[in-house]
Amino acid sequence: MNKGFMVVFDGSNGAGKTTVIKSIEKYLTLKGLDVLLTREPGGTPIGEKIREVILEPSTPEMSFMTELMLFGAGRAQHIQEKIIPALAQGKIVISDRFDAATFSFQHFARGIDLETITKINDLALDGFSPNMNIILDLDPSEGLKRVHSRGEGLDRLEDEKSEFLVKARNGYLKQAEQSPHKFEVIDASQSKEAVLEDVIKVIDSLLSSFHASSHDNHA
Repeated sequence: MNKGFMVVFDGSNGAGKTTVIKSIEKYLTLKGLDVLLTREPGGTPIGEKIREVILEPSTPEMSFMTELMLFGAGRAQHIQEKIIPALAQGKIVISDRFDAATFSFQHFARGIDLETITKINDLALDGFSPNMNIILDLDPSEGLKRVHSRGEGLDRLEDEKSEFLVKARNGYLKQAEQSPHKFEVIDASQSKEAVLEDVIKVIDSLLSSFHASSHDNHA
């Protein structure tokens, strides 16, 4: 495999992203593949500082536009500093959230118009796009129960009203409906084993298609 690919795990908080990501990293590593784990907001030293600003619960006064532009700034740095170099080295990049989250939270939940979000996101992406978004879909109320049961505090976005989180979830489902070739929705209310099994099917399919395209390039 001479070129890497990028898979994003996204969806409701508490849907089990962290557990699935660690399992998939192990699965791919055992196949002898080089895996890079990253996250948004964050992923770089600059991005992690931006993450602290975005998710800090004590700043409820942050305007929606400030939030959007901070996400965009962090993403621009993330892509240039970390993602593109890793893909050029043939690595498989796995990110905990990426730009689908911006459309879900800032457009569908916050209500910022699509044109503005697309403009900011396009500037950040600079023509880049992940290969697949795997959405771990779970009722937000169930997700928050799981977060609370782990004894974790809520960040600024998790602490929003349930209506906000429901709109964000619907935003993911809408995006998946509009771009079925770029999204896979997994029912995260299943057992951990069933969720992982469904995710591995998607990953194996991606691996097959990339092996095929790599073979064609050498043919």
